[in-house]
Amino acid sequence: MKLKLKDQVQVTTGKDKGKKGAITKILQKQNKIVVEKVNIRTKHIKKTTEKAGSRIQFEAPIDASNVMILCPNCNKPSRVGYKKLETGKKERICKKCKETLDTTRQRSGRAT
Repeated sequence: MKLKLKDQVQVTTGKDKGKKGAITKILQKQNKIVVEKVNIRTKHIKKTTEKAGSRIQFEAPIDASNVMILCPNCNKPSRVGYKKLETGKKERICKKCKETLDTTRQRSGRAT
């Protein structure tokens, strides 16, 4: 999967189309992600002898193919590409502006 935790993404299809948020959880085997404030569902909890009944709202997972990553440089939804570094490691890049998507690499690149 080309997405990582805390990446900013934009929903491209479905009832929440156009909404933006950060990834809070990744379900690798099901190819799904949980995005904050997107795909809000309501779960009804039945009353018990100890507690009253209630309704809980939570963020349900959506398919990873229904979102696009937001490039931190050009602020546009983009596909993810890869570039090989001199050290042999792969780095994620924006397909539109060719800049890096990995924020840790950007900080270390600017410091030197």
